Amino acid sequence: MENKMTFEEEQERKGKTYKMLLWFGMISICMIFAGLTSGFIVSKKRPDWVADFNMPKSLIISTIIIILSSVTFYLAKNAVKKGFNSKGMFFLAATLILGILFIVFQFNGFSELYSMQLVPTGPSSTVSVSFLYAFVIVHVAHLFGGIISLLVVIYNHYKQKYNSAQTLGIELSAMYWHFMDFIWVYLFLFFYFFK
Repeated sequence: MENKMTFEEEQERKGKTYKMLLWFGMISICMIFAGLTSGFIVSKKRPDWVADFNMPKSLIISTIIIILSSVTFYLAKNAVKKGFNSKGMFFLAATLILGILFIVFQFNGFSELYSMQLVPTGPSSTVSVSFLYAFVIVHVAHLFGGIISLLVVIYNHYKQKYNSAQTLGIELSAMYWHFMDFIWVYLFLFFYFFK
């Protein structure tokens, strides 16, 4: 006689599968940044290395913003789990705004670098600055995936697809968002202290 899974068991199994797939994706992203970090360390012996430039203020501000966005996403997930849907929507919207502000300040950081004549390519470029641009561009590209995921979560939450018993979409999106936040904080601290 066949054992039929209950709805809860099926949801739990589905959740484990999706979380495992997300972990594989995040590990592959780690490998990309590990490669960039390794290249950065190996390149420090080059004669065109610039170690004495100051990190643009916009990148410092964006780091604070991305940390705050992780807090608001955490609060959103907890609010939805407790059944406070309007509070959850408020924190999801706050996370989206902070995510967009993070990207804006990242591009402002590029402008600050350009104004200091620190460019990624050309005769006046240096390998250290080129790595900083690579770190930021690759991170922002991955963060766009987080923004899209967050927009889907906001839409689904608006359509009342989440409740205290069904939060898989929010959990997956929050995992990825916190992961991207962690990656940026790691890159920022690495670049700030290891240049």
